[in-house]
Amino acid sequence: MALDPAFLEELRARTPIAAVIGRRTKLVRSGRNWKACCPFHGEKTPSFYVYDDHFHCFGCGAHGDVITFVMQSEGRGFPEVVAELAAEAGLEVPRADPRQRESEQRARDLAEVLELVQAAWVRRLHAPEGRGGLAYLRGRGLSDETIAGFGLGWSGDGRGGLLEELRPRGVTPDLLARAGLMRVDEEGRPRGELFFNRVTFPIRDRRGGLVSFGGRILGDGQPKYLNGPETELFSKRRVLFGMDRARAALRVARPRGAPPVELLVVEGYMDVIALHQAGFPGAVAPLGTALTPEQMEALWRLAPAPILCFDGDGAGQRAAVKAAETALPLLSIDRTVRFCTLPEGEDPDSLLRARGAGAIAALVEGARPLSAVLFDLLTRGVRDPGPEQRAALRRRLAEAAAMVADKGLAAEYRSTLLDRFFETYRRRPGGGPRKDGAVRRSVVTMDAAPFGTLAATEERMRILTAILLRHPALLPEVEDAYCRLDLPPALGRVRAALMDAASDGVPMDAGALAAWLDEAGLGEDRAAVLSARPLPMAVTAADDLMAVDVAQEWWHFYALMNVRQFGEDLRGDTERMCAGTLDERAWASLRPRLLAWEALRRGEVSVDEA
Repeated sequence: MALDPAFLEELRARTPIAAVIGRRTKLVRSGRNWKACCPFHGEKTPSFYVYDDHFHCFGCGAHGDVITFVMQSEGRGFPEVVAELAAEAGLEVPRADPRQRESEQRARDLAEVLELVQAAWVRRLHAPEGRGGLAYLRGRGLSDETIAGFGLGWSGDGRGGLLEELRPRGVTPDLLARAGLMRVDEEGRPRGELFFNRVTFPIRDRRGGLVSFGGRILGDGQPKYLNGPETELFSKRRVLFGMDRARAALRVARPRGAPPVELLVVEGYMDVIALHQAGFPGAVAPLGTALTPEQMEALWRLAPAPILCFDGDGAGQRAAVKAAETALPLLSIDRTVRFCTLPEGEDPDSLLRARGAGAIAALVEGARPLSAVLFDLLTRGVRDPGPEQRAALRRRLAEAAAMVADKGLAAEYRSTLLDRFFETYRRRPGGGPRKDGAVRRSVVTMDAAPFGTLAATEERMRILTAILLRHPALLPEVEDAYCRLDLPPALGRVRAALMDAASDGVPMDAGALAAWLDEAGLGEDRAAVLSARPLPMAVTAADDLMAVDVAQEWWHFYALMNVRQFGEDLRGDTERMCAGTLDERAWASLRPRLLAWEALRRGEVSVDEA
């Protein structure tokens, strides 16, 4: 049975060819692609290359897609391989249906109609009736070569001329309506051309097949830009304008020393076309909507880290937030996104005309990772947060990191976001970040400490960590201060794991935490923290019969690292609490710090030790 080409295309799109081939032969990166020694003939030097949707061996000539590879490498038949790959991709193989041939023929008919319309609109652009459209495109800086390369056209006045022109070729109103080129009434009957008095932009799928059109009206009419409706050939959420050309550009070998082609996502047709003309052939754009998961998957099949380029205005910021929300659940260690932000009031097309290609190149070169952009988006407008706002902000950052499905990667995002949170909003007398905008130093930095105090400082950090390993329920109370310490690498790994355990809902008792750390591969680091002696009673106490105030002892060792700063922070927090409404929870947090400070003042431990 012949299968629906649309089903096979969906199967190929959902089945990463590199992952399938990588199960059978070792692949190594070669630029944006992969290479290996050919599994179909013996060779010592790799000549077998894997691209986003096909493989090719330059030695023996083997070539094909993911289905072909499994068939050739395992000697299996087409139906069996399709069934297996479909099951892995979560697809159901279409059953034999007498209507299938009819459906396939209808799709071919629509594709032919679209090509006939495209040819007609290109002719009209260069006829007298298209003079205004051609002048508009040239006025936007497009060369005749670019206009022809993208197949731009002119739709005409929409008074039935298109249908009359194509009727001799067997094109009917019903075919035009099914192709998305005529409006229909409530009963589904064609009632006039959809595109009129518009410059037209052919929309192609990633293989270059024409699936729909977009149009831009001249003058002040609305909507300014118009896309064709969903049809049997066109799914707006799966297609990106310019994807076929970007895909081809990303495959071409670059001259030695030439910068790589970047996959750059912008907002509109004209942005894409202007960027291609200016030497950025990896530009694509969604079709008037926010990026969808399907479009993100299509981008990642071409490049592991596409760059999303948004305007610097409020709408651009909202688009960036939406794109980040879409990307986060789909991230993996092999695929991410980067962001670049245009100057406010500019789009790529206007920036090119005003400042040239160098301005775009600088933006691309400075593209920022998702973690940095995500922090800026979530903290936008936060200047001097109080305790409640800080807690809410930390929760938002942790929730954003938790959106990443890959647990290991989610932990890294959480660590990165919270590290920057503590750097940006460290507590000081009066609260909030410094007014001069400078980043405050942590309570103590190992590299900045005098040489003679390094050992004592590191020992106190170890003791603080040991107390938390034995009494993890204390972590929420001291997390802010603990995360402000610049720990040495081994202690830093344990701290990051403590945070991850709390985020993952691990029970906050010593036994459960120890088991979790050991399973995470941190058993040796945990043992090293607890094995050195001497350790304070808070760590060595076996049960609650020992009269040990764990929180007070933790703050005691914390204060010893910088007594003066600890006193200033404590004084400021006390004044703020007394100036407001006394809160039992705030007092419970403040009390052990006051007791630790009083012990230092009484001389139970010499302040000179700090």
